[in-house]
Amino acid sequence: MAGVFEGVEVEARGLGVRGGHGWVYRHVSLHAAPGTLTVVTGEAGSGRTSLLLTLAGRMKPAEGTLTVGGLATPRRIRQIAALGLFTEVNPFDDALSVREHLQERLRPHGFLWRRRHPDAARSALAHAGLDPDALPHGDRTLTRELTRDQAVRLGVALALLDQPGLLLVDDADTGIPAGRRHEMWDILRGLADQGLTVVAACTDAEEATGVATTLLPLPVPRSPRLPRRPSSETTRGTTPGRRAPMRPRKESGDERPPPRPARTAQVHALAAHQGRAGRRDHAAPAVRRALPLVVLGSPGEPEPRTGGPRRGGPSRHRSRRRGRPAEHGGRGP
Repeated sequence: MAGVFEGVEVEARGLGVRGGHGWVYRHVSLHAAPGTLTVVTGEAGSGRTSLLLTLAGRMKPAEGTLTVGGLATPRRIRQIAALGLFTEVNPFDDALSVREHLQERLRPHGFLWRRRHPDAARSALAHAGLDPDALPHGDRTLTRELTRDQAVRLGVALALLDQPGLLLVDDADTGIPAGRRHEMWDILRGLADQGLTVVAACTDAEEATGVATTLLPLPVPRSPRLPRRPSSETTRGTTPGRRAPMRPRKESGDERPPPRPARTAQVHALAAHQGRAGRRDHAAPAVRRALPLVVLGSPGEPEPRTGGPRRGGPSRHRSRRRGRPAEHGGRGP
């Protein structure tokens, strides 16, 4: 890394990403030239992180157009864009040290590349403003021992090892004390001054106003309110699209129970049967005729056909359990 980066041009028009609960963000347009710092600001739920992931080729927009360095497909955009620390996307391994994270990031480049660039990790840490000597255990410090601003700087250093043309940093001010936020913005501004295209997201852009090339505020998208479902009382006896008139409220003394529905002949017969069943243990003959009960082997059962076993007859397995085997279709003892 020679210290001068080759930034790329970013052109987005009418971008929008739709999720399961509606639009995450919509109607976003921006232009970022090489060597500029674009700051995306917005509250939680405004889609800041999703917008950065879209610019990096990690999310596919539902509407709009996007070109990064003249490339339009997400697969090719991912080759020239690098992510800083995204807590929900590429978190650190708490069991690894700073040195181990740097070695893991350099491993995909191959052994020959590491030999040609022996100081690549040291140069990346310097551009990110992270001094290993200032850490508790040097570069052997575990990532869980880093402060928030040190973790963000390490994420920037790891992204610079990929030699990107576009750097994206999420939550650049989250969890960082107010006295150190301006240092983080100065670091990102310094990377942009060396030719890199930087897009960072934050919640408060007050301290980034003086260093940002472009400020892009994102409003929180409002999902359309669904109409309330009318109740059965308001829709009973009305035509579709018209609401039933409100009934006048009665006085407490005039309240009467609603009239009971008229009984049909079947309801009367059932009630009479239930009353007789409470006095006697057997069912009425009318109920027997209405609900016939078919029992296998009863006198009303048709005779089995000759030449074949009768369905439902005793099986050989059941006869053996009783100790008296019988052939299928035969009559038991």
